[in-house]
Amino acid sequence: METPDTPETPAATTGDRAGDDAAPGKGGGEKAPEPTTAAQDWDTAAADPQYRAAVVDLLGALAYGELAAFERLAEDAKLAPTLEDKAELAKMASAEFHHFERLRGRLSAIGEEPTEAMEPFAAALDGFHRQTAPSDWLEGLVKAYVGDSIASDFYREVAARLDSDTRDLVLQVLDDTGHASFAVEKVRAAIEADPRVGGRLALWARRLMGEALSQAQRVVADRDALSTMLVGGLADGFDLAEVGRMFSRITEAHTKRMAALGLAA
Repeated sequence: METPDTPETPAATTGDRAGDDAAPGKGGGEKAPEPTTAAQDWDTAAADPQYRAAVVDLLGALAYGELAAFERLAEDAKLAPTLEDKAELAKMASAEFHHFERLRGRLSAIGEEPTEAMEPFAAALDGFHRQTAPSDWLEGLVKAYVGDSIASDFYREVAARLDSDTRDLVLQVLDDTGHASFAVEKVRAAIEADPRVGGRLALWARRLMGEALSQAQRVVADRDALSTMLVGGLADGFDLAEVGRMFSRITEAHTKRMAALGLAA
């Protein structure tokens, strides 16, 4: 997954303030506040069963997303117009599968069955990919660049409220696989060669944006632990208003990506 031109994820400033308040000489002998989740490691944070359930859901959703991305890129390689393009997509597909393996390994390491963790998200993600199946090479590139990046933005927002161990893993598997620059180069070249292509791809990207946000909202709504993490119970500083601002940031990042492609948002 990749997240080019993405606004910085909100820092876990709450945890920093907690650390400052606990410093010697401050607070006049008052009990220091408990560290926020973002300042804790996995072993400490996972003592809360609801937090643990939310993280298992998150890792399960991410793992299935990476597996689906691998399958889609391998399939899209069949549409590639040149052997060089085919090889480039195969390389990216391999990177996505490596991300999947890391997430699967993490789930096993914390005593969870990876298949069971992924299963609740398979139908929603498969449905999204069925509804947004590209009709040609260029639509496939736009989907990988725009669609995957929207998902990555969402997971990065959530990662800011995770324990340090889980946060590090999530951010690592969201690293750019190289698809961003590759997609921008190919799409812009296609538009320069035939400006009419731009209008069709702009409409396609708008559809992807709507479908991706709807899918993310459905997934969260169906999982109580994830919902709680987003709206305040587990996520330090998150509330319903912040969720709205989060989706606004994701929309702004999408607009920047569209501009990079040479398309109107």
